[in-house]
Amino acid sequence: MIELHGISKTYTRPTGETVHALVDVSLRIDRGEFVAMVGASGSGKSTLMNLLGLLDAPTSGRYLFDGRDVSGLSVAEQARFRNKRVGFIFQAFHLLPRTSAL
Repeated sequence: MIELHGISKTYTRPTGETVHALVDVSLRIDRGEFVAMVGASGSGKSTLMNLLGLLDAPTSGRYLFDGRDVSGLSVAEQARFRNKRVGFIFQAFHLLPRTSAL
């Protein structure tokens, strides 16, 4: 269902310094499989989750979701794909203080 092939993500700080958040990550998660991601702070867990959820794009590599390469989708295509195929449960809900969840 989810396949990553050589995924890397690089950021450039305002100082011009390059940060390699992910380097050459390959992974396969089959339908029905449960996966836990653990690691030290700064190890790339959030970066990887943002890439898997199409909230960010990889610098290089391929991301296949059900056999479809989604690593190069436009912003609009990513939004449509997330709407139909991806679900999120956020650790922090960022609800408006004046509005209840209901």
